[in-house]
Amino acid sequence: MVVATVDIIIEKGNKIVLVKRGRKPFKRKLALPGGHVDHNELVENAALREAKEETNLKVKLIDILGVYSDPNRDPRGHYIPTVFVAKIISGKLKAGSDAKIPDFYNPKKLNKKDMAFDHFKMIKDYLKYKKQKRTYWSTRR
Repeated sequence: MVVATVDIIIEKGNKIVLVKRGRKPFKRKLALPGGHVDHNELVENAALREAKEETNLKVKLIDILGVYSDPNRDPRGHYIPTVFVAKIISGKLKAGSDAKIPDFYNPKKLNKKDMAFDHFKMIKDYLKYKKQKRTYWSTRR
């Protein structure tokens, strides 16, 4: 079974929002806010909903960073996220749903061993995107 998901890179200046996961897999590892796309839900609406649920932030989607379809990226199965780049419109950062301890992080100072899933790769792609304004796929090298 293939599962559609979303992840959101929420920008604030030169920092991004990450959450500590509250459940397995990768419990207590840093992750981008995100989650499942509900039945009959557009991916962009899922991204807005997940951002609000996990961080308490209302965001505006700016771009799609890419689609990450590597079947081995998630130990639970074949999860395919559409990854969005977003800016904060309103709200105060606080934990919600299964995410714990959201905070702002400098993406250039993150360590792969502290990250969940393939989110470190997504963040590396995001840093390239900031320079080149191009999108990425999980299978592109």
